[in-house]
Amino acid sequence: MSPIDKLATYLKGANEELRKVVWPTKDETIQATIVVIAMSIGLAAFFWVLDLIFTKALSYLIK
Repeated sequence: MSPIDKLATYLKGANEELRKVVWPTKDETIQATIVVIAMSIGLAAFFWVLDLIFTKALSYLIK
C-alpha cells in the first residue's frame, strides 16, 4: 500500500468519524462559555483572597 493510499484511507476514516460527532447547539455553547468564565472569575477571586491571607500571615510572622 503506497503512502498516498494510506493517506486516503486515513482521511476517509477521519471523515466518517466526524460525521458521528454530535456538535453542541448555539445555546449549549453559550451556556458552557458562561460557566467557564464564571468559574475562572470565581477561582481567580478565591486565589486572590488566599494570597492576601498568606501575605498577611507571612508579614505577621516576619515582624
